[in-house]
Amino acid sequence: MTNNPFDALGGPGGLDLNALMQQAQQMQSSLQQAQEQLANTTVDGAVAGGAVTVKVSGTGDLVAVDISPEAIDGTDADALADLGDLIVAAYRDGRAKAEALAAETMGPLTGGLPGMPGGGAPGQLGF
Repeated sequence: MTNNPFDALGGPGGLDLNALMQQAQQMQSSLQQAQEQLANTTVDGAVAGGAVTVKVSGTGDLVAVDISPEAIDGTDADALADLGDLIVAAYRDGRAKAEALAAETMGPLTGGLPGMPGGGAPGQLGF
């Protein structure tokens, strides 16, 4: 018996650490490309028949808000309060779509690992 702990991994024909490292580097590169793709992609969230729409990046960042002039009466305090609720609801819609996009894009790469985009608990982009 030798004192080398790596002998347990196998000698000739055993585990090829170089191949394993190459696979890990390829996976990391693929993950980075997918994250860049998500960051450069936007999805739309909308409520009230499009009265309020938002753009959310694939990583979940709010990028833009568009409010239809017919959606509010700027002189009514209650209508303005409702507008805030509509913006939040539109963002939640967009965020859900961004999460679905992240799961679709990253899921095959992460294999459903918890805490990773496309894996883990629902409602967590992991970025």
